[in-house]
Amino acid sequence: MEAARMRRRRVLPWITVAALLGGCGAAGNSPAIDPLDGLRQQAGGALTRYDQAVRAAGGAPFVPVGELTRQLGDWEPANGVYKETLSAGRVEAASTLPGAPTPAGTIVWADGTRQDVPLISADGALTQLRDSGTGDCSGCAPLKLTGARLTTMTVPTTRGPATAPAWEYTLDGTTVRLARVAVDPSAIVRVTPPPWDADHPHEGLAIDSATTTTASSELTVTFTGAPGPRSKPCGADYGAEAAESDLAVVVIVIEYRHAKDEACLAIGAQRSATLKLSRPLGERAVLEVTQGLPVEVTITG
Repeated sequence: MEAARMRRRRVLPWITVAALLGGCGAAGNSPAIDPLDGLRQQAGGALTRYDQAVRAAGGAPFVPVGELTRQLGDWEPANGVYKETLSAGRVEAASTLPGAPTPAGTIVWADGTRQDVPLISADGALTQLRDSGTGDCSGCAPLKLTGARLTTMTVPTTRGPATAPAWEYTLDGTTVRLARVAVDPSAIVRVTPPPWDADHPHEGLAIDSATTTTASSELTVTFTGAPGPRSKPCGADYGAEAAESDLAVVVIVIEYRHAKDEACLAIGAQRSATLKLSRPLGERAVLEVTQGLPVEVTITG
């Protein structure tokens, strides 16, 4: 739910990408302006905000990507309205929920890396679940939680998928269950994006994911771009560069359009670009440039 709100903010038509290279040049004797300067400044701000978020979490490297709540199972036909109710965060406990059986749990990554983290109670996780909702559900009756048990769930992170402690809730009147990460928010790195202005959206093109290998300095990113190459009308080729810190990498996608001011339909396709980092990614996060939010990273080898 919280990720859905962020995605709605991030989705920009590919035709609005600011880095329109190939059609830019100096006018008269005016000095040339690098169209990437604004994006580089944006990237620098994103690195600063991310570094602050990591320090606020005590340097913890647990950076989940996307929602921390998961629906298990499908709503029955008669309960279709529950989807809207859940999205709004209208959920409440029908009875007393259990506390955390132990003060700490363990997150385990695919490569075997482990991290001990503090846990929150089932009631605390429920509060987080409610707070992540949109609140928009006029007249919706709240979903009733009938029980909770501590289990685990797989969570995408900036270091690949991880198995994290989670509370699993049962609901009244349905076989659908809900799962919510049980890690205390103090141990989770959560980035706050800059203020959003729909009339003046942030520049750049947001990447969706990134892939690299353990030893390589190359990073491949995916994003939504023009359906065809630059050699075709309304097409584009793509490159990328990175702004780096010790904790994160912000990827700036550079677009080389077929022609400037071309009238094109807002139809996108999945595209990719590969860039070279100053060193292997390691445990650093990869951030998209529009809001500085982390994306899922797959590390192989």
